[in-house]
Amino acid sequence: MAELPFVMIASAVAIVVTLTALWLVSVVVKDASIIDIFWGPGFVLVAWVAYLFSDGVEARKLLLATLATVWGLRLGIYLAWRNLGHGEDPRYQAMRERAEQAGKNFALTSYARVYLLQGTVMWIVSLPLQLGQTYNTPEVLGPLAWLGSAVFAIGFLFEAFGDYQLAAFKADPAHKGLVMDRGLWRYTRHPNYFGNACLWWGIFLVSVENSVGWWGLISPVFMTFLLLKVSGVSLLEKSLSETKPAYRDYVERTSAFFPLPPKAARDRG
Repeated sequence: MAELPFVMIASAVAIVVTLTALWLVSVVVKDASIIDIFWGPGFVLVAWVAYLFSDGVEARKLLLATLATVWGLRLGIYLAWRNLGHGEDPRYQAMRERAEQAGKNFALTSYARVYLLQGTVMWIVSLPLQLGQTYNTPEVLGPLAWLGSAVFAIGFLFEAFGDYQLAAFKADPAHKGLVMDRGLWRYTRHPNYFGNACLWWGIFLVSVENSVGWWGLISPVFMTFLLLKVSGVSLLEKSLSETKPAYRDYVERTSAFFPLPPKAARDRG
């Protein structure tokens, strides 16, 4: 386990160096929101840094790195397809305006409040990818690794199909102003967020076969909290409730997070 501190430091350095380079690009193109595209690929970077610098069991290392790569690249490609060419995200535009009105340098503000903050969150959430690849026992993948892989697969499918179904729905001009309540969105108002939480619990289960993997419990707990209370469900629902009146009825009949059968009108009183 002697390499664990080095792996954690190497992961942190890789995140800071890469995000700093990305921030410099954002200053040139005047678009701080390009960091969103790097969220998934950032974990791919951490996973392979841990793979290269750790001495854990090869099968577990390869499994964790592969899971992170499949998820991270899929998300990065999707966000690049969705976001590039549409200008800076309104959230960052508002932050830019507030900083400029206060006489602050937005470039430096975005580096601290967006890039370094997201890098810190990325390092915390990626702990199972780091911890799970250190320590060379047990020497074979056990039940928890296969259970974790199954939970990851469920989460990945919910996130990927949820994103695909929503993108297809929005692409149809006839759906403008309507609420997406089909496919997976019929059973949960946020299948992509539910899927994201699931896949991090799955990665944690794979890593926990390694005795130091338990230290990474903060990752899925923290990620689930963020998705439910900070940057996911609560933030998006506030916006949708204000802009789409029909969304309130959707809220009444559809589970917020965990997939459940929709409520019938009589069940809602």
